[in-house]
Formats: sequence, C-alpha cells, structure tokens
Amino acid sequence: MHGLIITADDFGADASVNEAVENAHTDGILTAASLMVTGNARADAVARAKRLPGLGVGLHLVLVEGRPALPPDRIPDLVDSDGCFRTNMVRAGIDIFFRPAVRRQLAAEIEAQFVAFAATGLSLDHVNAHKHFHLHPTIAGLILSIGPRYGLRAMRAPVEPLAALRRIEPVTASLAGRIAAPYARSVRSRIARAGLLVPDQVFGLAWSGAMTSRRLAALIANRAPGLTEIYLHPATRDDYPGHAPGYAYAAEYAALTDHDVRRAAAGIPTGAFADFGRQDKTA
Repeated sequence: MHGLIITADDFGADASVNEAVENAHTDGILTAASLMVTGNARADAVARAKRLPGLGVGLHLVLVEGRPALPPDRIPDLVDSDGCFRTNMVRAGIDIFFRPAVRRQLAAEIEAQFVAFAATGLSLDHVNAHKHFHLHPTIAGLILSIGPRYGLRAMRAPVEPLAALRRIEPVTASLAGRIAAPYARSVRSRIARAGLLVPDQVFGLAWSGAMTSRRLAALIANRAPGLTEIYLHPATRDDYPGHAPGYAYAAEYAALTDHDVRRAAAGIPTGAFADFGRQDKTA
C-alpha cells in the first residue's frame, strides 16, 4: 500500500493546539489528529473535529503525564498524590508488567478512555499513546484486546528508519531510540497479526518537537515505498499550559502549511488511516 498520513498528536491538550490542527487541515497537509480525551481543551477539539469531516480523529491514550478518565481512587497504583498519572515511565512500566492489580487498573483506564472517545460521536480513525507508552508489551496487548470492541482498525508503531533520516542530515540514534526500536518492531508485528492497519514506517521520533519545514519536505520527498505516517505536535504558541520544554510547536504548525511542503506532497496519495484501510479492503 502506497500513501502518506500526516498526524497531529495532543489534539485537545489546549485551544492553541486545536486551532493549529484545524488550520493545518484546512490550509495545509494535515490529514489526521490524535485526541486526548482528558485534555484541557477536549470539548473544543471535538467541536472542531465535527466540522472537519475529512480529518481522521483517533485516540491518543494518556497513561503517563496527564489526567486519567477514571476517578483516582479507582486506579490508585497508576496515579500520584495529585490524582494525575505518574511521570516515571520506567517505574510505572515495571509495576504494570509484574503486578496483576496494576494491570487490572490499567485495563479499566484504557477501556474508560475508549468509552470517552466513543461518547464524542466521532468515528475512531486510529489509536496511539502519549510518549509511545503503547510500546510496553502489556499496554499493547490490552489495547489490542479492548480496542476492537470500540472500532479499533488502525494503530501506530513508531518504526523509524534511520537510513531515511540520514539521507537528509546526520542523525545519531538516541539511547531512548535504540531501546524503543525493537519494541516498536515487535508491536508492529502484533498489530499486523491482529489484522489492523499499521504504517510501514513512521517519522517524528528523532525530530520530535523539531520538525521544521525543511525536514518535513525532505521526509516526504525521500520516503520509502509503502504506507508512511509522519506525526507532529503543532500549536499556535510554544508556551501553552502543559507544553513540553524545548518543543517548537509553532514552527511545526508553520511546516504543515509551508509552500515547499505542500509542493512536496502534491500528487502523493494522502489521507487518514481509515482512507487507507478502505483501500486495503478493496484491493
């Protein structure tokens, strides 16, 4: 399958993110967005999405660094004293893997976020997780078990080929990237075996928060055959509440509407995950 999906993560985190998503879809190349169902501006995001029928909206599961869908007393082992998810992913990941009680709480929270998405009335285009926490094998397994009951048909596995990046500029794999790579390949295989749509390659990990117009245009022009997803974090301002320090949100927003980027994407089949899923079924 040949094509390109351009996704914005953190839809619903803030009105500045939502504004960027809407404008980048109507005036740029954005084709999909991943919704935080417990984000501060989730209602605004849903309202915008309902007037953008061509935008594929998926679920951006938040299981770290955010608010849960369930009351904190239902998931005491997943949250800190303030009722928000832990920020220490390593500790959380160990507890999830080894403690059955934590896994039960996790399953309940994942289902609650699927339920919250279904309540929006939007069609579920895809699923991924904040900070790529779905690379954890237990979390991936729960998503694959729970998700189909809520219309799950496509999922991201961030398999990012460094060779493609190095054709654009020198890139050194980070420690986090080297650790994540085998988990990403394993999750991609599990998604495919489950019969779901999964991109062949995904870009956005190495240049997370730093996807300039030049980089985006070059990635589009130099992509490998197959289905490619490129994800960004656009916003109209860099300092919205809850932003990640150092992320150039406004520059990523500008990249999505840049003239050279739009020219690079011209003539390439683009769309949401659901568009390519329909192609696959009719092939």
